[in-house]
Amino acid sequence: MSAPAPRSPATRPGAAASAPLQAGDPAPWFTAATPSNPAFVFDNAAGRYVLMAFLPSDPVACGKVLAATAANRALFDDAKACVFLVTSDPQIAATARDMRGLRWVLDADRAVARLYGALAPDGTETPVWLLLDPTLRVAGRAPIEEAERVFNAVRALPAPADHAGVPVVAPVLIVPRVFEPEFCARLIALHAADGGGFTGVMRDEGERTVAVMDENKKRRDIWIKDPALQAQIRDALARRLFPQIHNAFQFQVTEIERYLVSCYDAADGGVFRPHRDNTTWQTANRKFACSINLNDDFDGGDLRFPEYGLVRHRPPLGGAVVFSCGLMHEAMPVTRGRRYALLPFFYDDAGRRTLEAYLQSQENAPEA
Repeated sequence: MSAPAPRSPATRPGAAASAPLQAGDPAPWFTAATPSNPAFVFDNAAGRYVLMAFLPSDPVACGKVLAATAANRALFDDAKACVFLVTSDPQIAATARDMRGLRWVLDADRAVARLYGALAPDGTETPVWLLLDPTLRVAGRAPIEEAERVFNAVRALPAPADHAGVPVVAPVLIVPRVFEPEFCARLIALHAADGGGFTGVMRDEGERTVAVMDENKKRRDIWIKDPALQAQIRDALARRLFPQIHNAFQFQVTEIERYLVSCYDAADGGVFRPHRDNTTWQTANRKFACSINLNDDFDGGDLRFPEYGLVRHRPPLGGAVVFSCGLMHEAMPVTRGRRYALLPFFYDDAGRRTLEAYLQSQENAPEA
């Protein structure tokens, strides 16, 4: 098995652990195989408590951990908590099965164990439990033999939204009155005349980013190609939205990626499940995502940020919600009608150079 695929340095909050991870440290992100997914992206596990067990190579000690986990299986429902069992044992890997709330990380070359400091360069292993909070920061650790103490601690955890002990709010900006209602209606009519098409999501294959269709996203999109209409959109954003972004985030937008009108239709099961917008090679340039609602006669469709609880965010008609592309977010299912939105990304000169470097690398790469 190959080592976990690299993530863009700008979007991977953790690094290889040079010392044992302690409370408050961000857990390193990785991509690795599980029995049900050859390239599971670990940062998608955020939004709930995550218990990680780096299993010992000793079969007797490992068996005790697995038995204790099975006995406490009801604690892990994928809503409040989930557990990841990290193993390098090929015999375990041959029979392991992912279940709701329980996944296996098949760490044949022990790259994940090294990443987390559970395996030293000299081969010394440190079997350990790590409890991560909903933002994937360490909340606690314990030796692997203290399984019952760990499970009792999981049992006593508050709801994920209350993990900080005080209310936490996603760092998002809502700005009303970006587009006039008449201009919103014009963009909706443009989409309705075309109907749009289902679009996929971006995934890395090695050092190349490709678009793939994914059941996690159900949305019909059209691209605005008229230069005059693009200019009108750009002018409204520059006058009414970009100054607010600078005030809130001290970020100067210089580039707009895509002029895209989207439709989440209840008839299609319109939804976009939890994801981040800048975790592939081709999307690492993106700094902020923007969603401008073009109508308000629909139910559902609000934005939610699972790392920050259950609060839903919905800008008014013609208003924008802006947030970092690094935040996990989801567009909740539309349950009535259709939600139309303009969905650009924003970046700056540094982001432009990042994108140009990626595109240049692809021009020089062998054919896929």
